[in-house]
Amino acid sequence: MSDDRPTLSCPTCKKPIEWSNKNPHRPFCSERCKLIDLGEWASEGHKIPGQPVYDDVLSDDLDPSKTRH
Repeated sequence: MSDDRPTLSCPTCKKPIEWSNKNPHRPFCSERCKLIDLGEWASEGHKIPGQPVYDDVLSDDLDPSKTRH
């Protein structure tokens, strides 16, 4: 790695990587690490703490058992 470009650790495997346009997967070191991270978000392994922003998502009118046919 060159000393004139910033380096960081891959969020998934912690491997040091150079932050440059040559790395299409940044901030990840590879497509594999990028997909592992995406899977964690999809399975709710990663969460942002706090209250939901949209209260309507939890409203009764969206309950599938209460929909009209």
